[in-house]
This record gives sequence, C-alpha cells and structure tokens, in this order.
Amino acid sequence: MRKRLIFNAFSMNAVSHVYHGLWRHPATRQTELNQLSTWVDLARTLERGRFDALFLADVIGVDKGHNGSWDIYLKEGIHFPANDPSVLAAALIGATNQLGLMFTSSILQAHPFDFARRVSTLDHLSGGRIGWNIVTSTSRNAAANFGFTEPVPHDERYRWADEYVEIAYKLWEGSWDDDAVLLDRDGRVYADPHRIRPIDHAGSRYRVAGPHLTTPSPQRTPVLIQAGSSRAGRAFAARNAEATFLVCLTPQAAGTAIGDIRAELVQAGRRPEDLLFFQGLSFVVGSTEEEAWRQSRAIDEYVSTDGLAAHVGRDLGIDFGLLDPNKPVADYQIEGLQGFTQFFEEANPGRKARLIDLVTAMSYNGRIVGTPEQIADHLEAWQDAGIDGVNVAYQTTPGSFVEFIEHVMPELRQRGLAQREYAPGTLRERLFPGRPALLAENHPATRFRQLHSQAAE
Repeated sequence: MRKRLIFNAFSMNAVSHVYHGLWRHPATRQTELNQLSTWVDLARTLERGRFDALFLADVIGVDKGHNGSWDIYLKEGIHFPANDPSVLAAALIGATNQLGLMFTSSILQAHPFDFARRVSTLDHLSGGRIGWNIVTSTSRNAAANFGFTEPVPHDERYRWADEYVEIAYKLWEGSWDDDAVLLDRDGRVYADPHRIRPIDHAGSRYRVAGPHLTTPSPQRTPVLIQAGSSRAGRAFAARNAEATFLVCLTPQAAGTAIGDIRAELVQAGRRPEDLLFFQGLSFVVGSTEEEAWRQSRAIDEYVSTDGLAAHVGRDLGIDFGLLDPNKPVADYQIEGLQGFTQFFEEANPGRKARLIDLVTAMSYNGRIVGTPEQIADHLEAWQDAGIDGVNVAYQTTPGSFVEFIEHVMPELRQRGLAQREYAPGTLRERLFPGRPALLAENHPATRFRQLHSQAAE
C-alpha cells in the first residue's frame, strides 16, 4: 500500500478559472459564482468525497495583456469578475465540518495587522482548517489598484513579502502566551496582561505596534502555501512555505524541480519533509479509454484557445495576441519563455516548440484522460516523482469533481492513494500526520515564540 496523496479542489470565485470558454457548457455552474448555494453544494460534495481542502485562487487586477487590451478578459470572463476568496472561505466554514479552506491573498491587498486578525478569526471559527496561499502579485493593474504607478520589481516584492510575513508571525506566534487567557471569574481576570505584549515592529514598509487583537487560534499560524517558481520565489518558499504549488509538464520535470527546492529547504535550516508539493492536474474519466477521449473531445468544443493564450500570456508577461502563434518560440528570443520551452521540448522529443504549443501545453499538460485504473497509474507515476498531493482543476463544476469522487477515488482508496476518512485534528495535523497543530519548531516563525521572555529579560 502506498502513502496517500493529498487532494485539493482547485477553484476560484470567478466565471472562468483554468479551462476558458467552458463557462458556456450547459452542465457547469460557473456563471452562478455569486450564489452561496453553488459553493455550499461544492464544499459539501468535496467533504463527502474526503477531499483535503478547497484551494481558492485569486487575482486583484485585470491587465491589458492580449492584443494590447483587456477586452478579452472581460468579454470571456477570464478571471473577471473575481470575488474575495477569504469572504467565501468564511461563508463555507459553517457549511462544512472537515474540509480545509485555503485561500489566496496578496501582500498588496491588505495591511498585515488587519490580515493577521482576519486569518486568526477564520482559524478559530473553522476549528483550525485555514491555509494561506501567499502571493506577491505581478499585475500592473493590481499595482495601480493599490496606489502604485508601476509594479514593484520582482526581487523587491519578495523583500516586501519577507517583512509582511514577519509581522504576521510576530502577531500569530509571539504576541500571546499559550496561558495568557485565565478565565478567572472570581478574580475578574479574563487574561493576564503580563502574558500579552505588543510586537513593536519597525521595518522598511510597516510600523506595527500590536498586540494581536485575537487570541491564539488552533493553528496560531495558518498552513502556509506559496507558488512562486522564480529563484526568489523558490527561496521564499524554502524559508516560509509548508506547501508549494507545481505546474510541471511531466513527472520527470517535477522530480527535478522538487529535488532543487528540497535542497534549498535544507540550506534554509529546514527538513526536506517540511514542504509538501501539490501538482496541478485535471481529469477526464471514462469507463473505457475510448469513452474518456470522446468526452475529452466533447469538452474541448467549448474551449477558447484565445482565452488560454490570454491567460498564459498575461502570466508570462507576453502578449500572444501580437505574435504569430505558429512560429517557433526560438524565433522570438523571449527570455521569459526559455525555461518552459525546454520543458516542452524535453517532454516532446524531436519537436520544436511553437507559441501555440506553449499555450496549449500550459493548459493541457496536466490533463489526464482515461479510465479510473489508468488515472491511478498516472498518479502513481507522479507520486514516484516526489509529489505529495494534487490540486485538482475542473472543466465543469461541480461535475468534474463529482466524476473524480465517484469513479476515481474508489480505485485510489483501494491502492492506498486516497484517504477513506478524515483524521482528527487541524488542517496542519492532517497534512503532516504525527505533528502538532502548530508550526514545526525549525520554521523561522517560531523564533517569535520567545518574544515574551526576551521582552521580560
């Protein structure tokens, strides 16, 4: 029996998330994004299927990234409109009992004091089921939405992120002692003032006095997720993250990336097993391989290739609408595409990557089509490469998740690849069996647990 994989449903409170154009499919509820019942039904379905978490993506701006315009993003609903995932997570707490709720929040969009308070509140109300996907936001429009005339340079964003998480750590880990709340009714003492202290943070961007306004939540610090693939992003993940999101073309490529990141993790003073790797994948299931591919072709009739190009181009900072999609990538000498071009050509020996190949590969490299047994075989190969879990993307919602739960999960459970029941405890305890609800002692945030004794001395 194999070690089980972690399964998160990868979604977004938007019209169109990964497979653009499919909001037009008659069997999807994507256009019902503003209805709470849509999300309650999905969350309860995931919980019945023993998914570990609902992972909510987000954007905080819409850029003019295709044909020099933002028209396609508005016209085809590509990450627009997009609602606040933290508010949705709060709404789903009462509708679920076990499902983890992971949401994306950028360092741009909320002051760290306010954000830390919000997360602690969510972690309390959910009984310790909250995860935070830390992003730094490359969007030019996002920067403008929050008062910047230009996007913050890449490496400076990560220096900013370092200070942002430091403040959050001080508030979550260092502001309250574990035994600060006394609940002494006779003595009229709710909390001991000597066991609660300000953080008095003074950095390059923020001045935060504290103390944290919320008592320590079940996890204190939420499960920390980070998806940066750049050198600075990987270094940040090695220092801070407990899980990172991969979108690799092949299991072999994933194995290489995982090995590199684990080496950085050790250099940062942490253990290789302190970081979980979630690969983004999607699935089309059939009782036979022929049926699965027939369903895949039927789904693809709704896919917008222009929408995929607009999404991928925006993320890479390249306007594919102004380029010939059939020309080889090498003809353009675009530095930002070199790494991904290499991945594509290694996965497709003898083929020279065209721009259209990269567009479709970045959207379809993670799609697995086949019978439940074939899908399980593929997942075993990904696990052998080193991944710990899967962020399951959908083509239709909730249909893609329902098909996976009803047809693939039984095969995975038979092989030991999926959990049969939820383990007790917080989200962190479930993702890291045998560990406590709090951050591991070698995590950099834990140094702020000594804040009280240092201040007293």
